Amino acid sequence: MKNHITYRNLVTGGAGFLGSHLIDRLMTAGEEVICLDNYFTGRKENVAKWIGHPDFELIRHDVTEPIQVEVDRIWHLACPASPVHYQFNPIKTAKTSFLGTYNMLGLARRVGARILLASTSEVYGDPEVHPQPESYRGCVNTTGIRSCYDEGKRIAETLCFDYQRMHSTEIRVMRIFNTYGPRMLPNDGRVVSNFIVQALRGEALTIYGDGSQTRSFCYVDDLIEGMIRLMNGKHSGPINIGNPGEFTIKMLAELVRDRVNPSLKLIHKALPADDPMQRKPVINLASKELGWSPTISLEEGLDLTINWFKSTHI
Repeated sequence: MKNHITYRNLVTGGAGFLGSHLIDRLMTAGEEVICLDNYFTGRKENVAKWIGHPDFELIRHDVTEPIQVEVDRIWHLACPASPVHYQFNPIKTAKTSFLGTYNMLGLARRVGARILLASTSEVYGDPEVHPQPESYRGCVNTTGIRSCYDEGKRIAETLCFDYQRMHSTEIRVMRIFNTYGPRMLPNDGRVVSNFIVQALRGEALTIYGDGSQTRSFCYVDDLIEGMIRLMNGKHSGPINIGNPGEFTIKMLAELVRDRVNPSLKLIHKALPADDPMQRKPVINLASKELGWSPTISLEEGLDLTINWFKSTHI
């Protein structure tokens, strides 16, 4: 028998990279979980081990359409999050951010659920303030090729706070910085998976631009811990969840190359439009309000991720 309070959780995008890791944590803790996914970037195999478990349900559904379920908590992660995928159908991406969040907030209001929005550091755009605190309002191109995602997440945050003000909906908003780990898609176009896949295939590692642009990389287990603490805490957000360790793209390429095949070459291609030059979170708020800070170094996380990719026979 369960001897602790359990919640009925709805995880949108639950078969995706982050969603499936969250579901692992919730299920292991004895929670009830409904996984909602349309499988655009999610994969059924990510949650296959829970299929048939009495506390787990899997529903194929697109969040741009309303759904009626009875839940206590909504973890709203559904949205393609890599440039390759969110630029594939930018109108659909914008609809997913706006209509998907609108539908989930409506559900939260009807059933009295607490809802967590997985927002993004992309709301800061190509920042003129470095590192980025939650108080920074961003520098985003509203008409660029990335704006379907950047502006989509900005309006999603707006909806959350308007629902909080108008309907007293319990919201939690987290701004996720670059996250990596097992279950990343090999073709998602993200820099960590790109480098690892190229290295394991014996190919030259492709750096876009001169490699001086920076990112902060958070291992997935750390990210999920921050997400859970935010949902369970009292702060509405927005709160940055990310690893403040800052690395240039060239440094990352060298770390991956040295772990897989030190003889591989690094090649350079043109930088994509609106690609941010700097990205580093200020996590003072997460530390103060959630008692959270990342514990897994980039070197340790890369080893774990490379080993997982090796196991998939890339």
